[in-house]
Amino acid sequence: TCRLGGRCCRAVRVLGSAAMGRETPLLPVVFCLQHLLQLCMSFSQAVDSDFTFTLPAGHKECFYQPMRPEASLEIEYQVLDGAGLDVNFYLVSPKDEMLIFEERKSDGVHTVETEDGDYMFCFDNTFSTISEKVIFFELILDNIGEDGNDQEDWKKYIMGSDPLDMKLEDILETMDSVKARLSKSVQLQTLLKAFEARDRNVQESNSERVNMWSMINLAVMVAEIGRA
Repeated sequence: TCRLGGRCCRAVRVLGSAAMGRETPLLPVVFCLQHLLQLCMSFSQAVDSDFTFTLPAGHKECFYQPMRPEASLEIEYQVLDGAGLDVNFYLVSPKDEMLIFEERKSDGVHTVETEDGDYMFCFDNTFSTISEKVIFFELILDNIGEDGNDQEDWKKYIMGSDPLDMKLEDILETMDSVKARLSKSVQLQTLLKAFEARDRNVQESNSERVNMWSMINLAVMVAEIGRA
């Protein structure tokens, strides 16, 4: 028995007919695929976001993230630019408990199982009096559905052992797997971009130092030649 709605159930049968070589109208097939895509999008419970900002010398910047119970919060950060490429980082629970504290680190990855409330994470550059820091961080939030029932198996939409139901189950499972892998690919590409930005900043800084000392050496050589 199909539980996806009358129109989509008819379209599932249309897809089954198409698989057996019968002539089928196109519109129900398109509607069914669209409906399956919407369902697949609703299955994923992971949300990720990233942000890059400049932290001035002697300042501290804090962010707040509301979380639900039995969810997962993953934070990854990198210092992209600034003297020393380091920053203090700490994460505080809704009960004001210090969960993580790192002193003068260039990067870090942390995952915590959450409870209900607002989590605070801060980047501290107060130890620096001159150099500002460019910081990139990414948040990955898992299992943040609107209620606990969101984690129930999506197979509740399909009941029975009809072959068409089993085919639909395989389609939904494949779509969910593809979406999860695409999301992971986007996350990895974002991190690679951050690594590339940090390496480029380091390279440009080293190039400036090399040019500066080359000019100093050249000036000294010219001065010595003038004396001779």
